[in-house]
Amino acid sequence: MKSFTTFFLLAMLMALAITLSATTSETEEPKSLRGRSRFLSQNGRVALTCDKNPKICLIKGSAGPDCCCTKKCVNFSTDRLNCGRCGKKCSFGKICCEGKCVNPKTNEKHCGKCGNKCNAKGSCVYGMCSYA
Repeated sequence: MKSFTTFFLLAMLMALAITLSATTSETEEPKSLRGRSRFLSQNGRVALTCDKNPKICLIKGSAGPDCCCTKKCVNFSTDRLNCGRCGKKCSFGKICCEGKCVNPKTNEKHCGKCGNKCNAKGSCVYGMCSYA
């Protein structure tokens, strides 16, 4: 019985040692004397935000030319979460056209989508220009 107890105790100590070594390796300190820079992202590149570098919003592939208060590039003309200015949200069923929240089902200048203008004789009904 003594050998079983010794074996069990040895197995528990080994399991504890393995567990402790696995958790300490995850929280290992950086090898640099200066530590990890707070300005670097996970891949080691500098994280650019438009509040300090507004020209990044003009780069091809950017979400838009305007810098929002969330430090992200947006397009104030079409972004329904930042319509016309930072933080102005369009309500349900409305879209952002030319920086204004409009209802595309009834708006003659933006019928169905931004810029779809109905002619003078027609009106916008359910997002379609009617030509009655």
